[in-house]
Amino acid sequence: MDETIAALDDVVRAGKALYIGASSMHAWQFARLLARCDAQGAARFSTMQSHYNLVYREEEREMIPLCVAEGVGVLPWSPLARGLLAGNRAAGGTMRAQTDDIARRFYAHESDEAVLARVAEIARRRGVSTAQVSLAWLMAQPGVVAPLIGASKPHHIDDACAAVELKLEPEEMSNLATAYRPHPVIGHHQ
Repeated sequence: MDETIAALDDVVRAGKALYIGASSMHAWQFARLLARCDAQGAARFSTMQSHYNLVYREEEREMIPLCVAEGVGVLPWSPLARGLLAGNRAAGGTMRAQTDDIARRFYAHESDEAVLARVAEIARRRGVSTAQVSLAWLMAQPGVVAPLIGASKPHHIDDACAAVELKLEPEEMSNLATAYRPHPVIGHHQ
């Protein structure tokens, strides 16, 4: 840990990077890293890449509150749940859904269908895509500075840009949030 902090601090002090970030670990591990950076007077982590979206919100338990308290920006990865929140596939329907082990591990929870139905209903009423609704919800969450989208088609960029302008009403935000049920914690942290 100390070697990593020293090496990253050297990169920042040399001007080769302005900021450093971390990704996918337990909140207690990240808290230790931040404390050691502070104790050593080293460059502090500015961002945390966390697995976070409407159908996987486990980072709300510890990591996001830690990031908010420490002034660390959250960069959610898989913000559209491997396409599930973009309406690209049903929770268990397509061939990819059946062969995608990662999607099956993270997105096969009983509450996922209820969340998807609420996203689809809001998107239908608003006349926007489900991706836009999902990203707008995510960008309105505490600590989130930017979702890490995996754009493979031009309309993915269009949806992400449109989501920045989409402001969901408080009752829509609540409606989306209340469909979620906690998932078992899955060992994707290092």
